[in-house]
Amino acid sequence: MNTFLGFGREHIERHYRKTGQCVYLHLKQHVIEKVPGASGGALPKRRNAKLFLDLETHSDLNSDDFEYEDEAKLVIFPDHYEISLPNIEELPALVTIACDALLSAKSPYRKQEPDSWEEELQASKHAKALVQLDNGVRIPPSGWKCSKCDLRENLWLNLTDGSVLCGKWFFDGSGGNGHAMEHYKETGYPLAVKLGTITPDGADVYSFDEEEPVLDPHIAKHLAHFGIDMLQMQVTENGLRDNDIKPRVSEWEVIQEAGVKLKPMYGPGYTGMKNLGNSCYLNAVMQAIFSIPEFQRAYVGNLPRIFDYSPLDPTQDFNTQMAKLGHGLLSGQYSKPPMKSELIEQVMKEEHKPQHNGISPRMFKAFISKGHPEFSSNRQQDAQEFFLHLINLVERNPVGSENPSDVFRFLVEERTQCCQSRKVRYTERVDYIMQLPVAMEAATNKDELIAYELKRREAEAARRPPPELVRAKIPFSACLQAFSEPNNVEDFWSSALQAKSAGVKTSRFASFPEYLVVQIKKFTFGLDWIPKKLDVSVDMPDFLDISHLRARGLQPGEEELPDIAPPIVIPDDPKGIYSLDIDESSVMQLAEMGFPLEACRKAVYYTGNLGAEVAFNWIIAHMEEPDFAEPLVIPAFGEVASSGAAAFGAVGLDNQPPEEMVAIIISMGFQRNLAIRALKATNNNLERALEWIFSHPELEEESEPALDMMDMENNANANILAETGSEGPRIKDGSGKYELFGFISHMGTSTMSGHYVCHLKKEGRWVIYNDLRVCASERPPKDLGYIYFYHRIPS
Repeated sequence: MNTFLGFGREHIERHYRKTGQCVYLHLKQHVIEKVPGASGGALPKRRNAKLFLDLETHSDLNSDDFEYEDEAKLVIFPDHYEISLPNIEELPALVTIACDALLSAKSPYRKQEPDSWEEELQASKHAKALVQLDNGVRIPPSGWKCSKCDLRENLWLNLTDGSVLCGKWFFDGSGGNGHAMEHYKETGYPLAVKLGTITPDGADVYSFDEEEPVLDPHIAKHLAHFGIDMLQMQVTENGLRDNDIKPRVSEWEVIQEAGVKLKPMYGPGYTGMKNLGNSCYLNAVMQAIFSIPEFQRAYVGNLPRIFDYSPLDPTQDFNTQMAKLGHGLLSGQYSKPPMKSELIEQVMKEEHKPQHNGISPRMFKAFISKGHPEFSSNRQQDAQEFFLHLINLVERNPVGSENPSDVFRFLVEERTQCCQSRKVRYTERVDYIMQLPVAMEAATNKDELIAYELKRREAEAARRPPPELVRAKIPFSACLQAFSEPNNVEDFWSSALQAKSAGVKTSRFASFPEYLVVQIKKFTFGLDWIPKKLDVSVDMPDFLDISHLRARGLQPGEEELPDIAPPIVIPDDPKGIYSLDIDESSVMQLAEMGFPLEACRKAVYYTGNLGAEVAFNWIIAHMEEPDFAEPLVIPAFGEVASSGAAAFGAVGLDNQPPEEMVAIIISMGFQRNLAIRALKATNNNLERALEWIFSHPELEEESEPALDMMDMENNANANILAETGSEGPRIKDGSGKYELFGFISHMGTSTMSGHYVCHLKKEGRWVIYNDLRVCASERPPKDLGYIYFYHRIPS
């Protein structure tokens, strides 16, 4: 009653012992089957008039067969004395007021996300009786253009007469010439659907008359009138399903294994996650993360210890939230099969009773996205960017002696050669993902692609349905070859010539990680700078050997470039520093990874145009800062650029905290090793380092030798090449042979839209994780993945 924190039955005793707080409000919600015919077709009714805590109801229970009964009571510890509510006679007035305030309070999630809750779409008043003209209009699934101008973006289909027109003032903020609105003013036809948003789950519909986005409960029927079969993602000339239609090959169908009856999976490790509104990227990544034994041991294996030492507000503790989520996914408590008797009853009665399966990661998402301009929104995000964001948080919040993110970390050796002097320079950097370019020029079905493109253009010109999709088939070996080939270094300054020259750079693995994460770089920018995705098929191998990419270091006969820094050019006019050039090619490379454009510009600027790789390390080190995505403000001549100074300290491998900061913490009575560990975990931020120490009290009790050993890895199968500190980053080197055990796939045209699904190999068979649905996979689409997870094969 003092903190507004909620606890389950198994954790309430721990909180009482830890805090001494003894008065708790116990809330319980009962779901009761209605008497047949009692509801009169209405939605479920509550037995109690008061809806306490604005509790979220299960969507499957919103039927005519169930109703709710709410129960509230005070519980006094340690004797578990219970007082039913309301009880005005026995309770003091202050306690009664406090209970009423708690029961009527809004959910904290609705407070955090007002836009997503207060702007829930309502069904349009025009939807039920919408008049549709029988004018023979059929809409192709692509190649649209405004019928009054040449715009091909932000197009809306009027659901009355089938006109395709551009928008202007719609809720999605995209531009246009307003022809859709003009058409409404001329005709009065009220509803339009945005082309490009139609999926089997629905579409964006706008009501001109009601002046807001709306729901159209009959959208499938309205689209079918114009030849669009929304549920099957197929357009036919008569608007009806054709039994002779060829097998479909769209991403949505193949990746989600549509059209195949999939067997549900239950038990530990087979728990689904609710989509909170464009949160499938988070669901897919976390399913993959918690399939890895090191993460299971670090968080779920240490769950009692993490919970015991959690701060007084566990909602703001990363390790607590990770342990909670991992337990939800791995315990099996939220993934139970229906009883056999229930199944028989459902078959006999031809009805479906709801199953309380899956978890809702609201608290985890609220914490992990706090302060991040993108992840804190309800927009779709890049799963690769979220993976790096998560790894950054794991690095900053170590749990015990094992840092699970070590399994992804590896060293990259970069060899830069001056083309004129032939001298070389070798540098190393830390990375977590192997990014493979898509070698489109190596497609094995070029003739088919050319023929398909001709047919597609003909169909577009004639407004006919397009031909069956032909997807470019790219050999994995070609992508690997493109990764290993030398790349030109833009604006290369040769220390041998002490002048700008041509330079090339090649990347090799200085170490191989325990788990190799491979990203296929499908996302790019079109000529109009609009993000798009390459719809390709890459024959990803089940077994991968990259031993030939092992770095070899300086070779006999090679001569190193002198260690001379380029001269600092101070302009005659100090204001000239404002016009400092920024390497836009590096900016766009980072933007293709999904990072905010302004953050990419700052990263390239603060790392002195040294290339995308160095700027990438800056992003990883600074993505938690509140101004991460704010526009770049270049300091005036003579000013101190604090971010720039911090940048160069963060990208090096010898990221030792400043000695003066260490001395300040030691003067407060803490051990030196603990001070260094806290500063490293918080990017050398003194204030945050002190908070980190106070939030990890268990580390103060450790002896100094134990702290010295805290960064040592205890995995017997790993060969530890280096440890934290001045010797370099912790890495687990070993063989370069791997086996595929999981992949994340994306459906849609860009990272800003679409849907993510995860496939994992468990107990010898593939399983598909599609938000709440967890099923045995029949046809895992390994060639259409976006991020792949490989595990090292023990030698």
